[in-house]
Amino acid sequence: MSQKLVLLVALILMTIYSTSPLSGQTIYVSTQGNDKNPGTKENPVASFVSAQVLARKIPRNKTASVIFANGTYYLPSSVLFTADDSKSNEAKVTYLAEEEGKVILSGGTVLNLEWKPDEKGIFVANVPDNLTIDQLYINGNRQRMARFPNAVAGRNVFDTWELNHNVKPDILNDPLTPERIARWKNPQGGYIHAMHSALWGDMHWIIRGKNSDGTLNYEGGWQNNRPSKMHPVYRMVENIFEELDVPGEWFFNAKTRKLYYIPEPQTDLRTAKVEVVRLNKLIEFQGSSLQPVRSVHLKGFVFRHTARTFMENKEPLLRSDWTVYRGGAVVYNGAEDCTISDCEFDQVGGNTIFVNNYNRRITIKGCYIHNSGANGIALVGDPATVRSPIFTYGPQDYQRIEHTPGPKGDNYPEDCLVEDCLITLTGRDEKQTAAVHISMAHRIRINHCSIYDVPRAGININEGTFGGHIIENCDVFNTVLETGDHGSFNSWGRDRYWTPDVRKTVEAVQKEPGLPFLDMPDPNIIRNSRWRCDHGWDIDLDDGSSQYLIINNLLLNGGLKMREGYHRTATNNIIINNGLHPHVWYINSGDIFKNNIVFLPYQPAIMNSTIANDGKWGQELDFNFYASDKEFMTRYALNGCDINSRNGKPQFIEPEKGDFRVRKDSPALGIGFVNFPMNQFGVIKPSLKAIAKSPVIPVIKISSINTLSQKRPFSWMGIRLNEPEGDEMSAFGVGFNAGGVAFTTVPENSEAARMGFRTGDLIQEINGIKIKNIQNLINCIHQKKSLSEKHTFVVIRNQAITSFSTALPLTDITQLP
Repeated sequence: MSQKLVLLVALILMTIYSTSPLSGQTIYVSTQGNDKNPGTKENPVASFVSAQVLARKIPRNKTASVIFANGTYYLPSSVLFTADDSKSNEAKVTYLAEEEGKVILSGGTVLNLEWKPDEKGIFVANVPDNLTIDQLYINGNRQRMARFPNAVAGRNVFDTWELNHNVKPDILNDPLTPERIARWKNPQGGYIHAMHSALWGDMHWIIRGKNSDGTLNYEGGWQNNRPSKMHPVYRMVENIFEELDVPGEWFFNAKTRKLYYIPEPQTDLRTAKVEVVRLNKLIEFQGSSLQPVRSVHLKGFVFRHTARTFMENKEPLLRSDWTVYRGGAVVYNGAEDCTISDCEFDQVGGNTIFVNNYNRRITIKGCYIHNSGANGIALVGDPATVRSPIFTYGPQDYQRIEHTPGPKGDNYPEDCLVEDCLITLTGRDEKQTAAVHISMAHRIRINHCSIYDVPRAGININEGTFGGHIIENCDVFNTVLETGDHGSFNSWGRDRYWTPDVRKTVEAVQKEPGLPFLDMPDPNIIRNSRWRCDHGWDIDLDDGSSQYLIINNLLLNGGLKMREGYHRTATNNIIINNGLHPHVWYINSGDIFKNNIVFLPYQPAIMNSTIANDGKWGQELDFNFYASDKEFMTRYALNGCDINSRNGKPQFIEPEKGDFRVRKDSPALGIGFVNFPMNQFGVIKPSLKAIAKSPVIPVIKISSINTLSQKRPFSWMGIRLNEPEGDEMSAFGVGFNAGGVAFTTVPENSEAARMGFRTGDLIQEINGIKIKNIQNLINCIHQKKSLSEKHTFVVIRNQAITSFSTALPLTDITQLP
């Protein structure tokens, strides 16, 4: 063959290849396409899966784009990405919407129904076989299952509680009275939803039927890792036909295949779009550390219609209060260098995005997440990578733990980024959730996120493993709206070193100073963010949370809580109308609180039992500025606090507009405080910033010693009694309204110790009589006929209930001057 002929053949082959739909490395998808098409712009395919098949044929070293035309794509099954979808080197494949926000990926289906009204105004339609209905959408909005109590406009499941902790519930709304249950002909398939008795979260049960005595047969309640009985008031039932009684409610009879619905007055069912949910996840990445899914990107989509998963939420996390379901609308397993950007998640039923086990450098950016059933974004690793893990709240066996630092293996999320996301109204069905939840992960960064209107924490770190997280430039507020004893930011540190008995922890750490850091090789940083919690703390470092650097934060209401832990440093923060809440600190904790602007004195809880022999708290609590009376600054001088602190007017620039920087002549600058920016909190993406809410800026309240209530203390058997209330109850692990009488310090050879009391005990009952306060205790003791008789005390000790019987002493309770 001549050289000219060879060149001609090569040119022909190149021309043929260049006109192939794969050579352009762009694939087109349209609801008007056909899966037999080549995927060109003129001849697009119709489905996600067909586009995925074509994308896999593009060489791995070539970048590819898959462009979806506007419209709704109902997925017949979850899209699965594997290592076969990966690209190599700098190449990537991007699945993107032609126009951001106008391409919907749905896990539901449209029903074309023939509705007929009955005599009660309920519309009825026959539904095709082999279809389970968990959620019903009318014209794009999720409707409510038939329920009791009925919903209240603007509120959610627990209608007497959400958004207003001051509403007094009506006991007549109890859905589980015998009289109400008797009304239900066949409640099988219904659900019971109830809050934890201490409002630490929620639990759910499915009703299996009625027992012969008319009571309910149900199972569940496993959704809380520190479970309790149902809350006696904050509970509801749903999916029961007899409770179908108000517009917007529906009921599906799976046996008769009939769907019942009461439409809103403005809804015309003849033209309404009716959708139901089929899938519990829309997209899943399924790889491994050896064969990861690499460089697959999702951009500009709207994700809708995934099933609720509250009954699947069973897996306990490490000694936290939480359980988890490892699923979501988008699930990452074994992925690297993948992103999801500029997407909206609208009314998905469970977790929104779940980053599960081994994942590296996953980026979630510019997303709008709202009205999710459970967590917004969860990043959760494998407990098998944790050395000496414990899964329930309880003691550690220091004789058996491993002493090798760091994780065991790599099966956890690492170096992931959540950035510029607006996350709101998560936890619509599951309350023990967070907008961002982190557990058994390493170096997760949360930057420029706006988070608000959620039932529990905005950001929750489940335990110390494995640390290195950075939270910065965030705006987090309107949190803990349906629960209690929590914060806008919440963490636990119930790691390898921690046990509920404070003294045992101290003893173990004194023997091995590096023990608190075995599971947490890197510290966590919270900086340059704005926080507001009206039903808890703005920042809540709970049980054992260690190695935190908290710097340049604006706390608008709830203050900063530090429960026991090691090596926490809080500097250069502004705490409006509040201060530091030190709870149960360890001896030689290494904690530092300095260069902060505060308004109230320290608010300690159970500190006397844990401080060093010289009475000093932490390593350094000093050089702070008090916008209050000097007495606030000097109140805890005996504990080594604030010897060099100052007080006065901080001279904020424009506090009414949220600018709490201080003026150049502010005396706060003299204690080392340095101004930080007040205009960089939250999302920065223009479209998100335009719709994002901002927190209510508080009116500054300058308190004085005369404006704070001063209780005269009481003593019993020579020991000072404390009557904790409100957020002090968190130190005992009970609800804020639990009440009780606490012993501050019980010496080992004291009369109280011989009776069975221990330091920090919270008395709650004597012989079945509730003890809510000191006056209850006085009355109860005075009513006893014989002080020599034995009486049964129920106390809270190390956050657990214990009881013992003892004779009462002859010593009366006396009020101290």
